[in-house]
Amino acid sequence: MAEPGPRFDGPELIGRKVAPPRRLGSRRTRWGRRLAQALFVAAVLPALAIAVYRVVPPPITPLMLIRSLEGMPIRRHWVDYRDIAPNLVAAVMASEDEGFCYHDGFDVGAIRAAWLAYRATGRLRGGSTISQQAAKNLFLWPDRSFVRKAIEAYLTAWLELLWPKQRILEVYLNIIEWGPGIYGADAAAQSYFAHPASALTRHEAALLAAVLPNPRVWSAAHPGPYVERRADWILDRMAPFLRGCG
Repeated sequence: MAEPGPRFDGPELIGRKVAPPRRLGSRRTRWGRRLAQALFVAAVLPALAIAVYRVVPPPITPLMLIRSLEGMPIRRHWVDYRDIAPNLVAAVMASEDEGFCYHDGFDVGAIRAAWLAYRATGRLRGGSTISQQAAKNLFLWPDRSFVRKAIEAYLTAWLELLWPKQRILEVYLNIIEWGPGIYGADAAAQSYFAHPASALTRHEAALLAAVLPNPRVWSAAHPGPYVERRADWILDRMAPFLRGCG
């Protein structure tokens, strides 16, 4: 005769709560909630940093950190916008972004030209506005990919929303790389011309703007024929930008 199986109505189970089986849907809900929270933090933190940097000079940028880890000493001295020669502001706007004062962070024509060039050659080319370059240099790594460009576009939109144009120029001119280990207008002026950024002449400013596309190869202190021609081209276009966006 078979022994009776275990009973489930005995006194040992009285008062014991039996956990309901876990449902796959509830697990997905938890992971979805966590993902939404992570995306929210990833979206909001840059905006908070941008809001802080509207009044606080950025202490360091990813590119500075990368160069430092590579053993490159960093020369940098933050200066206010009023201590940067209008000649440099004009030269950079003339060479990098003529529509800076009027667009909302993006040059649609340049973006379209870059896309057409990519379709033809398979290579991403430049064409970023000063606002985009400021966002890239402030937060991102040196790379040309669609992922980085997408993040750059998001940051640029926040930059244009939270900062006036003058602040974008001020930060940009203080953090961009102007040579091996040289960051910002004042460090560049001191390194190449032995005087502060406030004293830059028109020609010196044009030379500094001319080397921006490749500052680790081209030198404002010892310009080659190409840099000199590019500086002359910038000099011819500077006059309308001497007042900045004022």
